[in-house]
Amino acid sequence: MGIRSWIEGWPVYRQLTGDDPTGRGAAVRSTRTGQLTARTETADSMARSVCPYCAVGCGQRVYVKDGEVTQIEGDPDSPISRGRLCPKGAASRSLVTSPLRQRRVLYRRPYGTDWEELDLDTAMDMIADRVIAARAATWEDTDDQGRPLHRTLGIAALGGATLDNEENYLIKKLFTALGAIQIENQARI
Repeated sequence: MGIRSWIEGWPVYRQLTGDDPTGRGAAVRSTRTGQLTARTETADSMARSVCPYCAVGCGQRVYVKDGEVTQIEGDPDSPISRGRLCPKGAASRSLVTSPLRQRRVLYRRPYGTDWEELDLDTAMDMIADRVIAARAATWEDTDDQGRPLHRTLGIAALGGATLDNEENYLIKKLFTALGAIQIENQARI
């Protein structure tokens, strides 16, 4: 490559001598840049979702190719965020694609120092057994004066901001049916 062709290929030279004096168009496009395509153009499908990070509920478009999430962008049709995402929402693709994401149940026994893998059915059975045991051990039928209580103080529920009203409604119903009275959520979407 000669010096002249190198200079003519230089973006500043193209900006000063071409039709792009602001340097926001063709002047700054390299050959490599011209060969790139957006991950959204090659996606097999797009699903709408809600960002899981906070209570704002920004709309997201999740692009999928070959069963893998390839891109997550703001949804311009969302009345809440109008296509915009904060840095956390814009980086939410890593929630599902990160090699550090846990994909199995890990359990550390009481006083243990190592984690062990459990299958999901075993972990769910352990949780159910503990809920039943805590309920039985802390159940209060009546107070000291004989008034009915029918409650337990040994179980509580705290819902997060990323759960919507419908999910928190179901959680409230479940824990009320178990006799829990310490139920709180932070539903905003």
